Amino acid sequence: MPEQVDNLSTLIRPKLFAALSPYMSTQLRVGDGHTLYVECCGNPDGIPVIVLHGGPGGGCTPFMRRYFDPARFRIILFDQRGCGRSTPHASIENNTSQHLVADIERIRAHFGIESWMLFGGSWGATLALLYAQAHPMRVRAMVLRGVFTMTRAELDWFYGGGAARFWPDAWDAFCAPIPQDERGDMIAAYRKRLFGADEAAASRAALAWTGWENALAFASSDGKSHGGSAHYAGAFARIENHYFHHGGFLRSDDQIMQDMPRIAHIPAIVVQGRYDMICPPVTAARLVAAWPRAELQLVGMSGHAMSEPKITEALLAAVTRLGAGLNGQ
Repeated sequence: MPEQVDNLSTLIRPKLFAALSPYMSTQLRVGDGHTLYVECCGNPDGIPVIVLHGGPGGGCTPFMRRYFDPARFRIILFDQRGCGRSTPHASIENNTSQHLVADIERIRAHFGIESWMLFGGSWGATLALLYAQAHPMRVRAMVLRGVFTMTRAELDWFYGGGAARFWPDAWDAFCAPIPQDERGDMIAAYRKRLFGADEAAASRAALAWTGWENALAFASSDGKSHGGSAHYAGAFARIENHYFHHGGFLRSDDQIMQDMPRIAHIPAIVVQGRYDMICPPVTAARLVAAWPRAELQLVGMSGHAMSEPKITEALLAAVTRLGAGLNGQ
């Protein structure tokens, strides 16, 4: 799900750590024709934490560095396959959940990190859960936000008319490019246009797809669809639609919940907006109920975006609290 969060209100700027620049960045070749942008910030000897951005297809931003005390954390961010500064741009070839989990493990090995904290929201939370379940001994703690577990019920909520009951105006704008007889499967209808030969139609579809999600990201939203730049939307919409069309490339609809026993030992804090219209709180509650060492924090008057003031405050506190029990590496 989208995380275009650099255009922030002044309400939350003082609560974040000061802006900082990477002490190193690289283009890491991971095979299959893909190269990932990876950066490190903060203390090279600090607690390692990897930031997993949303989408799929979003990208990391400088804002995401600011949830961690740079004196205590070794902050690692990267753009997942096909998005941000990774290449090839907007590519869906060799781009699956399994590839991304392998990429995270490759990054860990590349930097010689034994184990680390995971920090991710929305699709980033999905990916954090998939990585932790595949490599449970490499994860020391997890901070998640706006949980999404890639089930059909969650996709149906957002693309099958559930959220539309609360946002009929934004839903009408999302449906506008699609003929009436194709609206029974919006993911398929948009896929036809996003991957069609008509580049202008694909660009319009990408902006509309991204705009629908951005319109619902904040509890204070006016419901207007702002898809962002065509360059960003092109990668975001194509890659996200690709993943959703394939059910996240998971072996079953409920894979993440089935594999929760694998991470029962990992401490976690799940921050969830009470009025999250993109990823409703019921999913986070269900996840935490199956996770002995996880704590659910339902944040009032807040939606999906990590940059909402109360979400920001809860995430900062969660990182500080879990980080207090960890040592650098």
